Amino acid sequence: MEILNIENPVFATYAIAASIMVLKIMGQGWMTVYRMLKSDSGLASPEDLQVGLINKNPRPEQLEVNDYVDRSRRMHRNDLENIPAFLAAGLLFVAAGPSLLLAQILMYGFVMARILHAVAYVTKQTHEVRATFYTIGSVAVMFMAVYVLVDAASA
Repeated sequence: MEILNIENPVFATYAIAASIMVLKIMGQGWMTVYRMLKSDSGLASPEDLQVGLINKNPRPEQLEVNDYVDRSRRMHRNDLENIPAFLAAGLLFVAAGPSLLLAQILMYGFVMARILHAVAYVTKQTHEVRATFYTIGSVAVMFMAVYVLVDAASA
């Protein structure tokens, strides 16, 4: 288990990248809640229209789609569709023993691609811009998975 030790620089790279991505997923959820509270709209479920400490004056229109809230919700969903694959492939990649430089390029590249994807999404860039950053991150994860397959098949 020495390979999964913070003193292993490849694992430390993974630990940093994975921690940033976990914070991104969790932070996006909180951003959605913030936007719901700020706009007093964009609620997701009918039961959200019950009187409570926060929603003291529920109204049916609070269930209508609000792009300000829904944009954050879509960003969160996108993170949930992409980041778990990185977390799994990245850990397997560490176990395969890649070079530190390769690990840093792929893992930090994925993190940067996801951050730039979020910036593109929040600033309402075109699909092509978002897709470019998605593609960079996706290729990094797929490369790690293929590297692991080749390494495991040759063991």
